Amino acid sequence: MGFSFGFSLIPSWAIFLLTVAVSFGAYEIGFRCGKYRGGRSEQSRTAPISSTIGATLGLLAFILAFTFGLAAARFQERRELVLNDANAIETTYRRAQYLPGPSRTEIQQLLQEYVRIRIPIPDPVAFQLLLQRSEELQEQLWAKAVLVAEQNPTSVMAGLFISSLNEVLDIHSQRIMVGVRTRIPEIIWLSLYFITILSMAAMGFHSGLAGVRSLFIHTVMILTFSGVIFLIGDLDFSQGGFLKVSQQPILDVLEKIERIGASK
Repeated sequence: MGFSFGFSLIPSWAIFLLTVAVSFGAYEIGFRCGKYRGGRSEQSRTAPISSTIGATLGLLAFILAFTFGLAAARFQERRELVLNDANAIETTYRRAQYLPGPSRTEIQQLLQEYVRIRIPIPDPVAFQLLLQRSEELQEQLWAKAVLVAEQNPTSVMAGLFISSLNEVLDIHSQRIMVGVRTRIPEIIWLSLYFITILSMAAMGFHSGLAGVRSLFIHTVMILTFSGVIFLIGDLDFSQGGFLKVSQQPILDVLEKIERIGASK
């Protein structure tokens, strides 16, 4: 079992504060080291380290762009899965209207309850309860579908219903994998913070050699990099971030299903 630093459990606002604190700490340490080194050696003050700092910051920008791309792609995939989930549920419900036998009403009621609990909530405990209930409803729906298929082996609509229900189950697994279990690997977070620390320390060291702190400029740079890392963390934090995937497709399907049920 690998050692985990728990980056995937840290909320985005905490990531921002952590990044700012770590960056300022690294800058201050680098500044003091540079000031000490410059005071002991006049040659160190004229050392060509600006190119090294530029290369380090360029590498940091590259890692940020790469990680941001991963998080943004995952966010977009979660949005598409919500829409696919809503479409699959609606199709399944509409096909259930044509099922023969008394199981039709029970299946529609189960689907109504199922769509009501498809909206994720930030509370981890309540989310796990909803997830457990979703899987229980899936088992009940599949058992009803098998019963209908056994009673009506030649029914075309029963086959279409089972096909759409199978798609609902598949999309559920995809949403869990993409939204809950698949996060930015922690080795990428560690590499990102390692390069950030080195970059901020290098800037501080250069300021220390020059004997000029330039606190405003470096504060702006630290806040800029920290803001990008905050966005990465928020895009990756699927259950409680500031950037949330819209659940409107699920709400629209729920409204349609309730309207259809009320019109009977």
